Amino acid sequence: MEVSDQELGMFISALRQASDYDFSEYSDKSLRRRIAKILVDHKMSLPQLLHAIEQDEGFAEKIVREVTVNTTELFRDPQVWHMLRYKVLPLYAHLPVINIWDIGCSTGQEVYSLLILLNELGLFEKTNVYATDLNSEVLSAASKGVYRYRFNISYLDNFDKVIRENPYNTAIHYDVPYEKYFEIDNNRDLIRMKPFLTSKPVFRKHDLVQQGNIWSRKFDLIFCRNVIIYFNFNLQNKVFKTFHGSLHESGCLVLGLHESILGPFSSHFEKKDMVYFIKNPLP
Repeated sequence: MEVSDQELGMFISALRQASDYDFSEYSDKSLRRRIAKILVDHKMSLPQLLHAIEQDEGFAEKIVREVTVNTTELFRDPQVWHMLRYKVLPLYAHLPVINIWDIGCSTGQEVYSLLILLNELGLFEKTNVYATDLNSEVLSAASKGVYRYRFNISYLDNFDKVIRENPYNTAIHYDVPYEKYFEIDNNRDLIRMKPFLTSKPVFRKHDLVQQGNIWSRKFDLIFCRNVIIYFNFNLQNKVFKTFHGSLHESGCLVLGLHESILGPFSSHFEKKDMVYFIKNPLP
């Protein structure tokens, strides 16, 4: 079904009044798709949906979660992790402390990918990892680090490509067993991250648009993959300003493969391969 401009505005207004969230600067196209899916999933008309949002605060929060839900996987886009392993993270190896912020961390697979890679590079102990998301349910799942095995069996292929193989020298193979980092329970169809991984990151509910940088520090690396694609141009530049102000002078920003920095902030970042480095200070 198609969602009209008027219906889109009514939906945004209803959520703004019933919750703390304002989706007015999200991509209209993305938001329309999410609304259409929500109406089908809940077998509701738009008036029924709006009435339920207005009458039930818990339902409103549920709809916010459904609007912001995103998918992730262990070592998603292995080529990005290759670059991080061999070209980016070694740049920070000399630092006494490394601070990393993962924004829109969803159910946590990206966070655990990062921790596994840091451990392989000998940087685990001196790195602080902070992970945030707007959705409290996915944060709860992230903190547990337990995933369906058969549904996510491609995790093992990604693990092999990033942790066991070296794309720059195919003769090199690292003998890293899966059980070093997670347990596979075939009978219960589970992959469970090891406790030393799940106890490391600080997870917190956070609205990037409204709250900006909630941490009393700057970062060496910021992950925000497949998040800004849902924002309009003005909102993207608002968060780019947050990223710029939250990174050290040598800091690196990792976006999704199909995301880029356009507009006024493009001159303040320099793209190298698939990541962005701070280039110019703000005036």
